This record gives sequence, C-alpha cells and structure tokens, in this order.
Amino acid sequence: MSSLLTVLTTFAALLTPSLSSLTVSPRPPMGFNNWARFMCNLNESLFVETANAMLKNGLHAAGYTAINLDDCWPLQSRSHSGELQWNSTLFPHGLPWLGDYLHARNFTFGIYTNAGKMTCGWYPSSQDNEETDAKTFARWGVDYVKVDGCHIELQNGRNYYQEFEYRYKLWHAVLSKLDRPMVFSQSAPAYFSPNFPSLDHPEKPQNDNYTDWYKTMQYIYRTGELARHSDDIKVWSTNPDNSFMPGGHWESILNNYDKQIRLSRFQQAAGCGFYNDPDFLIADFPDLTPEEKKSHFSLWSAFSAPLIISAWIPGMSDEEVAYLKNEEVIAVDQDALCQQATVVSQDAVFEVLSKSLENGDRLLAVLNKGEVEKSTVVPLKRLGIEPEGTYKVKDLWSKRTRTVETSVEVRLKRHETGIYRISVDKQTEVAPTGQIFNTFSMRCLTAHKRGARFEECKGGDEQVWLVRKKGIVRPLSATNQCLFLGGDDAVVVEKCDGRRTYHQWSYGVDGNLVSRYNGLCLEEGEGGEAVLRKCGVALNSQVLALPGGVELER
Repeated sequence: MSSLLTVLTTFAALLTPSLSSLTVSPRPPMGFNNWARFMCNLNESLFVETANAMLKNGLHAAGYTAINLDDCWPLQSRSHSGELQWNSTLFPHGLPWLGDYLHARNFTFGIYTNAGKMTCGWYPSSQDNEETDAKTFARWGVDYVKVDGCHIELQNGRNYYQEFEYRYKLWHAVLSKLDRPMVFSQSAPAYFSPNFPSLDHPEKPQNDNYTDWYKTMQYIYRTGELARHSDDIKVWSTNPDNSFMPGGHWESILNNYDKQIRLSRFQQAAGCGFYNDPDFLIADFPDLTPEEKKSHFSLWSAFSAPLIISAWIPGMSDEEVAYLKNEEVIAVDQDALCQQATVVSQDAVFEVLSKSLENGDRLLAVLNKGEVEKSTVVPLKRLGIEPEGTYKVKDLWSKRTRTVETSVEVRLKRHETGIYRISVDKQTEVAPTGQIFNTFSMRCLTAHKRGARFEECKGGDEQVWLVRKKGIVRPLSATNQCLFLGGDDAVVVEKCDGRRTYHQWSYGVDGNLVSRYNGLCLEEGEGGEAVLRKCGVALNSQVLALPGGVELER
C-alpha cells in the first residue's frame, strides 16, 4: 500500500509526459491484434501461427512486429497473492512462454486489461490493482498494454468523467515507475466520443455534448502513446460459432475516419510518440472490396495512425498481404514527422487530405466516398504550394510518376483512395492550408464578400483557408483579404491592412481560435454566423479543426 501512496503523490507531475515516448514508440506501432477478427475466440495457437505466418509472408519484415492479445485471456479469479492469471486451457505454456516465443522472433508482446472492475468480456480487471497488474505484466515480458474502459466503479465522490481521468493518470504514473517501458494504449476517449453507446453506467454523458470527449483528449495525449478515441471497428462476428456477419464494415471505417479528422491537433502537439488511434485494419473481411481495403490502409497511413491488423493472417490472400506490404504507403505512415493528414476540402463525394513529409514532399490523399467512379482536380494552392514551374507526382499504388504545373487530376473508383507524393523542394515554404471546421457540427468556415459563416462543406475555395505567420488567416478565394474583427461581436473578411492585432489569431490544443486583440473565441452561432464570444471550456460551438502545420499555442 505504501508504494501505491507514493504513486498517488506523483499526480502533480502528470500534466507532462514521463513515459519517454521517443524510447517507447518513436513511430506508430504496426502489428496484429485478435479482437475485431476473433473477439474472445483466442488461444495460444492463434498467436503462434499468426507470428509464424507474418515471418513467412513478409509482414514482419515490412514492419508489423507487435503481437497483441485482447480481452478474454484471464481466468475468472485472481491468484491467492492477488495477481491476474492466464487461462491455462487456452494458453497451456503460459503467457511468459508466449512472450519469450515472440521476443525470440523479434516481435513485441502486448496484452489487454481494463480500467474498471471487470473487462468488457466480464473477466477480472485492474481497478484498484493497477500497480500489481503493471508489475505482473512487466514480469511476463509485456511490451505494450491496452487499457479499456468498461465497468468502471465510481469512488470517492468522483463522477464518471473524473473516475476515468483518475484511473488513466494513475496507470500513467504506475507505468512510468517501471524499469521496463511499455507502450500505453488508452481507450478512455472512446467512452466519451460521438455516437458511442452508454454501455454500463447511468452517469455516462450523453453524446449531444462533446465537452468531456475533448477534455479527455486534452490529458490523454500527455499520458501515453495511443488514444483509442471512438467506436470499435465493426467486428467479424458476434455469433457463438464466429461465422462471418456481413454488412456495415465500410460504414464503420468511415465512422472512425470521421472522428480521427477532428483530433489532429493532439497528435501535432505531442509529436512523434503519440498517435490518434482509429482502431484496427480489417484486411480479410469479405464484404469489403479491394478498393475499400486499400482505402482503409491508405487513410490510416496518411494519418500516421497505428497499423494493427485484425485478420486471420495465415489465411490471407496474396493480394491482401501484398497491399499491406506496400513500402511507400508504409513509409508515409512511418514518416519521421509523424504528422496526421488534415482535411483540405470536403464535398458530398470527395475527401481531400494533405500533410508534409520529412524530405519536404507534400502528401495528397483523395477518397471517393461516392457510389460511382469519378474525377476531381486538386489545385496545388489548396495544398499550400504556390506553383512555380513543374512538380512530380507519384501515385503510391500504381507507382507511376507524372509532371504537373498547377493541379493534380485524380480519377477514382467507388470508395477508392488515391495517395500521392508530390516532390517539393525542402526549402520551399508550404503554408498551412485547408478547411477550418467546427468539430461538433462539421460545418465549414466560409468566406463571403464581407462576412464569414459556418456552412455545409462543399469543397470550394471560399472554404479553404491559409494560415500565415503571426496567425493571419486568409481565404484561398481572396488571398488579399483577412479574417477580421468586425463591429460588435461579428467576424468579417476584409482587405488586410495595418491593424495587425485585429487580424491575428492563436490556436491551441483546446481547439479554440482566439483573437489576439481581445482574447475572445471564434464561435459558430445558432444561425451559423461566425461570431466572437468569451472562451468557454471545450464548448461544442467553439472547438475547431485547422489545417495541419499551424503553430500551436499551449
């Protein structure tokens, strides 16, 4: 008990990371987890056969080196000394043996537990046993721990949000004290995210208010390496015989994509060592088309998200293995800047995203959400590039390179994502450019002749913004104009002039775009008007997503 009290005294230091993220996970993890494909149908043979298959088919050599167990591995009771125990029927050689087996083959070994009293599958869990379980995992050789959020018991007068914060910060403190560093995958944000059902507690907040989701992300990006921020990817089956249940898997991918694009500021603020996690790659699900599977992989790679496969890897087709081994797409995911691609433009059919790469190149990813093959043109200006001369554009799927001057034309099949690397001189300044949108309403800040409003995203230049140095925000449709303070509380778009403090803005991980003149926050008013209001705490109307590369103020 005295050691636990020592841990609790460290809470004042929890506002900054102490998990040495660059040592634990300098790039997004890549590997395997059983949950989406097998759920509780796990055993020792599954992980041994998976590891052997990954060595044989080249996935290990391509970088997929994490093997992670999910829920349902323990016995239903702790040992006499209070430690978790593995189910010896499922794991006859034991989990330390499995860890040794994986380590001998240059894999890392990951495990699952839960912040509440019982896991989501109703097995013993870690609430009030955090230190014991962390030490147990370390003794077993664990390199990666996923902490879920089911069945949390409220204690000491804390509400639902406060109990989550307490438990995950406690886990951070406990892991920080171990001699053996572990990747810490945190599921807390998922339990406050949009659309997530209230599973196990009447005090769980309703999702018509995102405040607690935003607030959870504001501490989670400091306490571990991964943030599971939204719904689980739809699983293979909930049938007792694990027979496949088709339908909804593409929609599930898009749902998690939709949550990921709202949170890029946290990954940007943390840098390499923290990654927003939109959940597993479901590479062998038969109701997904080849284009949809490759889209899933392309988008997650553009995000520099963890690439954790949940599939029966020994049975995957050569085509499925081949796309997961695409070296150039993997290089985008593992890029040394660790940037999450942000939204350049959206309309009813196309999602356009971009980010900078370590060698100076600019990434372009374009998703066709529509139901038919279609073309679009992306001007280089929308990617923050002021065209001068010619640029080489490489399609990372076809491997073909072409030369362009002012724009990139893309033709994509239904649900296909094109991913392209645009060669840009490293000395060329790339201005942060893209949408500014309300992450609750998903409406875009739109420039008009004199004003600005939040409107449905339609993909026009009037909804693409350049954020210059010193926080000057300009619409791409009229780059000689700036986002200004107007009369009263209005926000207007007028010709830039010498009144600099009137058109300078700051942006931070809280998601607020703040006037440097009067300290008020840009807000989406009830009628969609862009107005200035006193800044609140993680308000639906004030949390905005900005283009990647904007200098963040903390």
